[in-house]
Amino acid sequence: MSTQEGAARLLVRILEAEGVEFVFGIPGEENIHFVDALNDSSIRYVLVRHEQGAAFMAEIYGRLTGRAGVASATLGPGAINLQLGVADATTNSTPVVAISAQVGLDRIYKESHQIVDLVSLFRPITKWSELAPRAEALPEMVRKAFKTAQTERPGAVYLAIPEDVESADVPADLGPLPVNIVRPQEPSASQIARAADVLALARRPIVLAGHGATRARASDALVYFSEHLGLPVATTFNGKGVFPDDHRNALGAFGFMRHDYVNHGFDEADVLIAVGYELQEFDPVKINPNADKKIIHIHQSPAEVDDHYPVEVGIQGDISRSLRALADSVHRRFDVNGTDHPPAPAHHHPTDELRSTGQKIREMLQEEMAEGATEDGYPLSPRRIVADIRAAMGRGDIVLADTGAVKMWMARMYPTYEPNTLLVSNGLSSMGFSVPGAIAAKLARPERRVLAATGDGAFLMNSQELETAVRENIPITVLIWDDSAYGLIEWKMDLDLGRSSNTRFGNPDFVRYAESFGARGYRVESAAELLPTLRKALDDDAVSVIAVPVDYSHNLQLTDKLGDLTGPF
Repeated sequence: MSTQEGAARLLVRILEAEGVEFVFGIPGEENIHFVDALNDSSIRYVLVRHEQGAAFMAEIYGRLTGRAGVASATLGPGAINLQLGVADATTNSTPVVAISAQVGLDRIYKESHQIVDLVSLFRPITKWSELAPRAEALPEMVRKAFKTAQTERPGAVYLAIPEDVESADVPADLGPLPVNIVRPQEPSASQIARAADVLALARRPIVLAGHGATRARASDALVYFSEHLGLPVATTFNGKGVFPDDHRNALGAFGFMRHDYVNHGFDEADVLIAVGYELQEFDPVKINPNADKKIIHIHQSPAEVDDHYPVEVGIQGDISRSLRALADSVHRRFDVNGTDHPPAPAHHHPTDELRSTGQKIREMLQEEMAEGATEDGYPLSPRRIVADIRAAMGRGDIVLADTGAVKMWMARMYPTYEPNTLLVSNGLSSMGFSVPGAIAAKLARPERRVLAATGDGAFLMNSQELETAVRENIPITVLIWDDSAYGLIEWKMDLDLGRSSNTRFGNPDFVRYAESFGARGYRVESAAELLPTLRKALDDDAVSVIAVPVDYSHNLQLTDKLGDLTGPF
């Protein structure tokens, strides 16, 4: 009986012990033993067409499961191609473990073929970046990688494995370390009491829920908190769904580039309860321009320092327990008009006779959706596309809205009812994540239908992953908003400069392009065609691509309308 095994096989056993289901990547000469060892494991290797796609897949898998997604690449250019998705994961607080090959230790110290200091390159965009100096270090280093990636606040880590380490032999009795899970701490009773004192004197408090509340699975506690105290709740773009948009206390999503309806609720607030909010989601100056609001920060990690985010009380610990403890400690009840009420049970409804600011904000968004559903112009208005996507998708189905004008329209208008059912990149705002991300979303949540909503510019950045989806038999639907331009940049130029330039380009025939990969292709020829085409594609057990021409003249109409608003009335 052999007393040795290959380090690559040891690495695979460690990944299995960590609960890894998928490794997304492209093999190279320097990690062939690792890729080969995966064939005899429970882990599915998903061969991609670009390492950037592998990193985005790992990110979306990590975002939906809370477990680190794993991306793999060879050394040099392969590893460097991982970097955009790795940086996107870190800035979006999502756990990812990126593993690449590196040149052997026998030549890493001198000028050599394909040698790049990868550890230094990854260090600024990860929580931890290191090189494995010997095969025997793998159990400790990989355990640290997963623990670091998954511990609040989550992010990406990077591990380089030299070629001669990957091919070395190790003692067969060397194995994975036990997986210990970091448990969120109980909130401090004194901080709960201090926060309750702030709320006791508040005139018009408001809740902002961010991505951290989603990660903490704090939806039920957030609803309890809102109902018990009668408080309105807005979410960040990354937090959409953590508070259902059809709840009577929902204000919608915050983060649009102009002063939107929901902003007026913050204009009137004197106390802000920030639940799982992180500054990279959007600049706090947009909600606290005068730095005069009292902020109660509720999160599993401390608040970042910002002049417009002065924390009056910080409650660090399990978010759900913190919310329930604070709700039970406040002996008054609010409505969004600032009226004080006696304590009331959680099932108590706000007074129906008061038309609150929150109700008016919801009505304005609902009116936009209703109007959009009847707009029959061609090319289609963005509001029509958003309304038809909502009509086609179930409450728990998943949409990935790529960066661009698509993201702005979807994030501000698309109602969500469950966490992680509308995914955007709001930390780094990377283009091109939605198509590879949709593949990972379907693998992580196979029971749900998955739609990638993307502009034509973002689509062509990683459209090669259609072949991955077809080959791996992963049914997703891609909806391309087709305007032959970088629409968001054009929108911004028109707003700030009064004209635009260098944003226009040509496109392929998207139907034939999709079909060339073995996918199904559709082109919408009228407004009435979009919804039935979406429903057909989503119901098919296939990879489908739908091109829908979009009329972005509505962009300036929206921002002009919002610019004229002095209040949500």
